[in-house]
Amino acid sequence: MIAWRPVAVFDLALRIFPDTHDSDTPSLKWQRMLTPRQIILMQFKLASFNPKGFRDFWLSLALFLCPLPLLAQQSAPSLPLLFDARERLAKPDLSTLVRLRFLTSVDFPPFNFMDQNGKLSGFNVDIAREICAELEIADKCQIQALPFADLKDALAASQGDAVIAGVAVGEELRRQFAFSRPYLMLPARFARNLKTPLKGDNATSLADRPVGVVKATAHEAMLAAYFPKIKAVPFDSKEALLAALKEGKVDAAFADALQLSFWVSSQASAKCCALLDGSYISEHFLGEGMTIMLRQKDDVLRSAFDHALAALSRSGRLQEIYLRYFPYGLY
Repeated sequence: MIAWRPVAVFDLALRIFPDTHDSDTPSLKWQRMLTPRQIILMQFKLASFNPKGFRDFWLSLALFLCPLPLLAQQSAPSLPLLFDARERLAKPDLSTLVRLRFLTSVDFPPFNFMDQNGKLSGFNVDIAREICAELEIADKCQIQALPFADLKDALAASQGDAVIAGVAVGEELRRQFAFSRPYLMLPARFARNLKTPLKGDNATSLADRPVGVVKATAHEAMLAAYFPKIKAVPFDSKEALLAALKEGKVDAAFADALQLSFWVSSQASAKCCALLDGSYISEHFLGEGMTIMLRQKDDVLRSAFDHALAALSRSGRLQEIYLRYFPYGLY
């Protein structure tokens, strides 16, 4: 059984989860999405997840002594599963594969970047390496960094075999390339000012209250469409929005979950604010999920990627990588 934090989601993951929307939000089908790449080029701080010895003993003791609400608050952020645990995708024969060349960029932290030692790192990079290990072809795998603008042409010219760099999937790209199934979604979320009294910890408590959003963005359109009772207050930039939230000029902000999760936990927020329960996904407004891009005719390789991603999801390895780069959670 899958354990979920309380989330008010618009779309049902692979149509296997029950409807969890409240009366103020419409129910949609959970599809895959990707927040526009440009809005999450940001500074970040890596954090690692290192279980201690005797973990099982202390967890058992905590389960016995601690109240359930406290445990829920202290539990590690969970990654929604995009693969049914019962699903078994066939593993294609890659014995004739000479090498597998992943292409990425270095300007998209925390997904792909150069670390302080000049090593190619990031969530996407670790996913690529784990895929190679799962497919038992680690000795044949290479990961090369190129300027983001050159990735599509390089793939089309067979200078690489797959792109894993946060490319936003669209209709035009689908006519040119193939894509794996998604391995991560970046939702929208609300962050609230803690000095503002609210009658709840979700979006319904924001009815008739001023909520900031960056104007002329997908988040502004999404806020207007799905939360008509909220009083939207537009801002020219993300910086202006966060400053207004911190100063209490708005009761909450609606924006990209990745940015908000890092900001509320950073010194910049001065502990003024916190995320509200509920993450919001919409393919219509936010696009499709994070995937791996391949050439159209590489059906065997695409099937291999889907097999490996499903296996990583079942084993919990995908969750481990997620916690390494998103320790505060996105959902």
